[in-house]
Amino acid sequence: MRSIGRLGRAGVGIAEQLRRVVRNLLDNAVRHATRTVAVRLSEDPRVELVVADDGAGIPAGQRDVVFERFTRLDDARSAASGGAGLGLAIVREVVRNHGGDVTIRDDGSSGATFVVACPERRCTIHTAPNHEPVLS
Repeated sequence: MRSIGRLGRAGVGIAEQLRRVVRNLLDNAVRHATRTVAVRLSEDPRVELVVADDGAGIPAGQRDVVFERFTRLDDARSAASGGAGLGLAIVREVVRNHGGDVTIRDDGSSGATFVVACPERRCTIHTAPNHEPVLS
């Protein structure tokens, strides 16, 4: 994973929370992708992480619902086969605790595009030598 954030002297606990954001978004994208997961990272003027997949997408009317605890849009999925419905709720809570927000962008393509935006003062992008996305 490539490093996408560091919070100065904020401490290990906060860094681990941000790593969890990346993990949860990537796990979700991989679970729902047909073939492709794309990750984009930028820092101008704020830190922005975009995670997109080419799966079925999320209907506009349910884009806020997916961030609620224990929400799974596919009724056929169980906790054993598809998670407990907590991953995206955790993402939103952690990002908001860091002064940012997470939204689902409608970019006109199929699939879901999650956008995490965080003020630069709270998250700073660093590129790891192996060029993989990681928050630290």
